[in-house]
Parts: sequence; C-alpha cells; structure tokens
Amino acid sequence: MTKRRDFLAANSGKRAPMPGFILLVRRRNDGDATMRVGYTVTKKIGNAVVRNRIKRRFRALAHEILPVSGVAGADHVLIGRLDGLTRDFAQLKTDLAKALVKVAR
Repeated sequence: MTKRRDFLAANSGKRAPMPGFILLVRRRNDGDATMRVGYTVTKKIGNAVVRNRIKRRFRALAHEILPVSGVAGADHVLIGRLDGLTRDFAQLKTDLAKALVKVAR
C-alpha cells in the first residue's frame, strides 16, 4: 500500500495492539482476494535510520507470517512502536500471529 487514503481507510478497521507494533486490518469487500500490506513508523520513534530498520523488520515479518495467517482480501497495516526495534524477532512473529488471530474473530 502506498496511498494515504488506503492507510486512512485501514484505520477504520480492526486493530490489535502489541508491544512492538499495532496491527490494523480492514476487509476491502471488493471481490479481490489479494492481501495488501502497509508499514508506517512515525518520527516520534526515531531518526530515519531507526525507522527504516523497523520497517525492514516488519517486511521480513510480513513475508513470513501473512501468506499463511493473513486475512484474504484485506489491507494489513503495521504501525511501528519503539519496542519493534529491540524486541526479539521470534517474539515479534508470535505477536503477529496472536494479533492476526485476534483480528480474525
């Protein structure tokens, strides 16, 4: 996802806060089963180096977890938190799996 309107629309969907990120999921209901993913990390978290490092971790996380557990036909947005940088990657994976289960209900 790259357009601002898509991120704003995803904000009206379901949310699952976790220590390293906040997951937003919104079903598009347009008949397309593809999953879209967006990442956002604000300047409050840190400088460009820190923000990009968190986004790289989120991309790797989404690449592993979303094809298996993601919601088909939905937009997924990961909003970074400061713990997303220092939290163990295995713990982030379990957090994302928990968040997806919580949102799927």
